[in-house]
Amino acid sequence: MARVQLALNVADLDSSVAFYTQMFGTAPHKVRPGYANFEVADPPLKLVLIEVPAEQRGAGTTAALNHLGVEVEDTAAVQRAVTGFTEAGLDHTLDFDTNCCYAQQDKVWVQDPAGTPWEVYTITDDAPVEAAAPGSSCCTPVSEVLTIDRTSAVEAR
Repeated sequence: MARVQLALNVADLDSSVAFYTQMFGTAPHKVRPGYANFEVADPPLKLVLIEVPAEQRGAGTTAALNHLGVEVEDTAAVQRAVTGFTEAGLDHTLDFDTNCCYAQQDKVWVQDPAGTPWEVYTITDDAPVEAAAPGSSCCTPVSEVLTIDRTSAVEAR
């Protein structure tokens, strides 16, 4: 089963965890310093909260979005996404066997024409691991990782 992932920047992790626990009626799946995620059954959603300084977060929708994603069952499904992006002429960045969100993951990143980062990923090992190294692509908006070639993406349509 695949599910959409929504990664939000939050200024106060504790109050955000409390709010989303009430909103979705489920406790977080994982909580670590500056990070929490929920595996919501209905609607099928992976909600990720990433704590950032209040001045970086802003208010309302300003700076709320960190990135979007689709969690898939296995690495073969990530590879199918890579094949689809390649066939569509979309620039993408592979990020296999990476330590991200306190788990080992295989993923591919793309951007929409406005630069919104999307990842298609699978968790290969959900055992507790340390946070990713600063400067890694984990939960980093893809605009800092890759530049999309919009010309080839449009020509592929």
